[in-house]
Parts: sequence; C-alpha cells; structure tokens
Amino acid sequence: GSHDSFSYWVDEKSPVGPDQATAIKRLARISFVRKIMKKWSVTQNLTFKEQLEGGIRYFDLRVSSKPGEIGQEIYFIHGLFGIKVWDGLKEINSFLEQHPKEVIFLDFNHFYAMDDSHHHFLINRIRSAFESKLCCVECVEYVTLLYMWEKKHQVLIFYHHPLYQEYPFLWPGNKMPAPWANTTNVHKLLQFLETTLGERSRYGTFHVSQAILTPRVKTIARHLIRGLKNTLVHRNLPMILNWVKAQKPGVMGVNIITSDFVELVDFAATVIALNDLLLEEDESAT
Repeated sequence: GSHDSFSYWVDEKSPVGPDQATAIKRLARISFVRKIMKKWSVTQNLTFKEQLEGGIRYFDLRVSSKPGEIGQEIYFIHGLFGIKVWDGLKEINSFLEQHPKEVIFLDFNHFYAMDDSHHHFLINRIRSAFESKLCCVECVEYVTLLYMWEKKHQVLIFYHHPLYQEYPFLWPGNKMPAPWANTTNVHKLLQFLETTLGERSRYGTFHVSQAILTPRVKTIARHLIRGLKNTLVHRNLPMILNWVKAQKPGVMGVNIITSDFVELVDFAATVIALNDLLLEEDESAT
C-alpha cells in the first residue's frame, strides 16, 4: 500500500485545504509558503497508474470539497488540493479493465468540508466508476482471491463515515484499522509496528501497518526547504525495509503495509515476496 496515495500532484496555486489550521491558512496567502507546503504534502512520486503497475494494491485516500466552489465536486487533499476524485477513480478503473484478476482496496479515511449531499455525490461517483467490480460487505475470512474471481469483483471500498450503512458495497472503516505511530523516530516507529501487530485482531478485520514517519512542526521548521523526502524518508527507508523483510504474513502477521515514496526502494516487491512464505507453509502442510 501507499500512504496518502494521491499526493503525487498537489496544486500549490489552490487555496490551502480545510484539513489545515487557521494559522497555516493565513500564512499560505504567501505563495512561497505554499511552495514549502508542497514539499511536505507530497508523499508519493508515482501516479495511480504507475503505483498499480509497480504492485501497489491498497490506496490511502483523504478527500474534501472546495469551500466556496459551486457544485459538489470532491478532490483528494493533503494540505493542498490534489486532482478530482473522479479522475483518480477512472484511472484506477482503466487499469482494472486491463487486468481483470487484480484486486484493490480503496480506503476513504478522512473527509473534510463535506455534508451528506457531498457524501452521496462521492458514493455515486464510486458506484459509477466501478459498478459490478465492487465487492459488497462480507465476512473478511470469506474474501479470498478465488471468491473475488468467481464473482468478478475487483474493488473493496472502506468508508470511514456512518453513511456506509446505507450502501452494501461500502465496508465500514473499522474493518480496516490502521494504527499510526505519529513519530519522527524510526526506532519508535518499528517498536510501534511490532506492538500493534501483536494486538491485531485475530479474525474479522484487515490490518494496515503504517511504516511511515510523521514530521512535527519543529521538523518542518528546521528543514523548511528540504521537504519530507529529503529529511525523513531517504535516510530511514532502508531500516524500515529491513523490518518488512523480517515479517511473516498470515494470522497475527502483517497484512497490508504502507510507505511513503514507494518507488525509492524495492518496497512493493519486498512486501509481495512475503506471500511466498504462505506458499511454503501450504507446501509443508501437504
């Protein structure tokens, strides 16, 4: 999976998003401030299509309306506004059309400046984009690749808002827990990942290990021009990747792992290779 999957493009000319504090919104009237914000808002270099081609199958999504804009259009957001959600969904669907056996998870976990009418608009966009590819809510343990292939489903949508109850194809957010370390320290991050894996629910939910470091205000202040990638990600990704290599998938093991700038190391390939351990277990059992 990728963290803030859509943030490969954010619009530094747009107003600052409603996910930001009032003080930042005021500061961001200066175009130089928005340029700096972009350096810290972008967590991916690759487009949806490029991420999909690189093996990413879980997408972490934050969305918002644009306050003051007429209509109910919804955009991806991370400090600054990204592309329209509809354009992203179409790009993902185009990949799925060409690869009918691939299955993806779309996790809509943060909503800003959205009332119920915005939510219904977005949900109808999701339905229009994927139609029969959408997998309705089911017992997690039943949802194997074979199950998805038989039903010709390719998309699981997780929707962290009470309106999920009105649509059978929206999975509740609590089926996709994604504990967050909220630290700049890689050792604390790895300890947190170990602890939360140990607390993982044995049945009934998926699980996201967020292998990401989060800048604090003072981190940004000290390294203003360098941005997220050069300050936190480059230096620590090798250690994070070593942790990934040491993991085992399956019950109480890793399930979905997310990272920033997924192309900087062999992140996707390393996570995908962990599945071979499950095949080895099957072979030894038979």
